[in-house]
Amino acid sequence: MMLYNISWKFLRCLLITGLLILTVAVAASAKTTIKMSYNGPASEEDNAVHVFATHFKKLVEEKTGGAIAIDLFPNSQLGNEQQRMEQVMTDPMINVASFGGMETVFPEIFATNVPFLFDSYKAAHIFFDSSDAMKKIRKEFRERTGVQLLEVIEEGGFIAFTCTQPIKSPKDFKGLKFRAMDASQVAMYEAFGAAGTPIPWTEVYLALKTGVADGQMNPPTYIIIGSLYEVQSHLTLANVQYSDQFLLVNNAMMEELADKEREAIRSAAKEANALTRTFVESQVENRIAFLKEKGMEVYTPTHEEMAEFKKLSTPSYIKWLRQHIEKEWIDDALADAQKANNEVQ
Repeated sequence: MMLYNISWKFLRCLLITGLLILTVAVAASAKTTIKMSYNGPASEEDNAVHVFATHFKKLVEEKTGGAIAIDLFPNSQLGNEQQRMEQVMTDPMINVASFGGMETVFPEIFATNVPFLFDSYKAAHIFFDSSDAMKKIRKEFRERTGVQLLEVIEEGGFIAFTCTQPIKSPKDFKGLKFRAMDASQVAMYEAFGAAGTPIPWTEVYLALKTGVADGQMNPPTYIIIGSLYEVQSHLTLANVQYSDQFLLVNNAMMEELADKEREAIRSAAKEANALTRTFVESQVENRIAFLKEKGMEVYTPTHEEMAEFKKLSTPSYIKWLRQHIEKEWIDDALADAQKANNEVQ
């Protein structure tokens, strides 16, 4: 009888221990894995969006104790801009979209991309983080698409012109062909007297090399990523537009998460963005120096030349944009951008 009792107690302990081990194993396997897609290579040296993604992944996983894992898909592995936008609208995932990705589903976002809108990085930060215009954009975007716009990611500083010949003022554009990212840039180039042609990023290098286009515009980071210094001899630091992309999260997925997990994602996004901004802005001068070393002639327009660029480009951009969105979106963005510029002064 004694032996029977000991054996039963032993077996009972084994059973309880087994159940505990199984419970832990099930809990460990129950973590949520979220896909995150974005453009550009998995290089922290060259791609600011990847810098953001790696910070974001680390912070989310730390803040949730591993309950949420972020699976990174750089280099557009999950599809082009339009395909990835469709995915984040229907699937439980995260996407970093450029203006090209936002264009078809929310053209109002272009009100934040008026040429020469911001005088400084700080003004852009104030506008995108806390302006009434951005609050309105976030609300309408969520209602229209079922996607939350969490952060506006600084992807490479302000946009500059590159060309096969010097560009010092708008008159230097006359008769040239420029690669455009989207229709808004076509309108701007035409205001300068150039022809603008939308060309996908993956085809830009060859287009410049073969003369399909004489020039293009991008922040120094992307000029380096695309090795455009090999086919462009001149760089004009006109600070045309603030270079940014948009962190998008499927709303249904966010709503299904626990409150602590949702807050972890939001706070991780904000912290990762702050870290990325510091990185981007600390690297701008180094990237310009790199392009000089590669043989590019770098020119910084005078105050008068910058005023001339703005005088021609801003009205043409706004005229084009008013054909696609309501005037109030533009007015709100212009007013809040000016407030941000004034706040920094």
